Amino acid sequence: MKNQWITFREFLKYMSLLKLKNYFLLYSSFQLSRLSKKPTIWGYPTTLSIEPTTSCNLRCPECPSGLRSFTRPTGMLEYELFKKIIDQSKDTLTYMHLYFQGEPFLHPQFLGMIRYADGSGVFTSTSTNAHYISEKNVDQIIDSGLRQMIVSMDGISQEVYEEYRIGGNLEKVQKGLSLILKRKKEMRKQFPRIILQFLVTGKNEHQIPDLKNWAKKIGVDELQLKTTQIYGFENGSELIPKNLEYSRYVPSKNGTWKLKKEIENKCWRMWQGAVVTWDGRMLPCCFDKDGQHVMGKIHENPLKDIWNNASYNSFRQQLLYDRSQIDICKNCTE
Repeated sequence: MKNQWITFREFLKYMSLLKLKNYFLLYSSFQLSRLSKKPTIWGYPTTLSIEPTTSCNLRCPECPSGLRSFTRPTGMLEYELFKKIIDQSKDTLTYMHLYFQGEPFLHPQFLGMIRYADGSGVFTSTSTNAHYISEKNVDQIIDSGLRQMIVSMDGISQEVYEEYRIGGNLEKVQKGLSLILKRKKEMRKQFPRIILQFLVTGKNEHQIPDLKNWAKKIGVDELQLKTTQIYGFENGSELIPKNLEYSRYVPSKNGTWKLKKEIENKCWRMWQGAVVTWDGRMLPCCFDKDGQHVMGKIHENPLKDIWNNASYNSFRQQLLYDRSQIDICKNCTE
């Protein structure tokens, strides 16, 4: 709780009256939309996930980047486009996650983007597989303004780790984690907060006790045990944990599997924020990994115009009416 309070206190430093007002308007219009079953949107995105690149060094089996299975274009975000996105949204943006698909540290200007967003008054976060934290860049990472770093590590032994993080090197990940935690302490810096994220699967759930001990010993700021999204879960998978506490799915009566949580005709994410791909396509949600629902392109229209356009409101209308008919919602924990 202490570490979470430190993060929240830092988050509040990036707030302004305009950002608070915008958040209130968004939440109010979301509740009104739920009651009326008609999409009303007051305010602009308070959160954004921005994709630096689709490139990745690993080949994780439930990830389009790892599978190299995108049908949308792949590439790297241009720095000027990133600045354009931040400039258009910074007045109301409270949180930016510089990640969607791919490994963000593969982008040569990644830390420059973090610095620009932080300098624009935006709380910054990222997710990484931690293969690129080194003596050469660790001080730059700490000094960049990055406030939160989520590190994915789904095993406490190389054998188990590489079952999912195919092509990964656990020793390299652990060395990178140890290095940044050590340098933070030496530099007397609290940020970035380091969140160790463990995707629980049927292949690694037995390592959770050892993981907790290791995380405590190394001194990460937070440990998150996260459920794993699985494609084609209906017919079961060896990746579904036996302990259903850590599963998004439960057995159904007919021998197949279903989502643990029933899909409801609401989704705060559609009022809260959006995803922007490396080439400027604005998507409604991080579950749309292949970019099937493009609401607009920032090269062609301002972000705020896209946020309020007919396509976006039509999408919001559909989820208020019958969300189960939206493909990307069928594997969602919202």
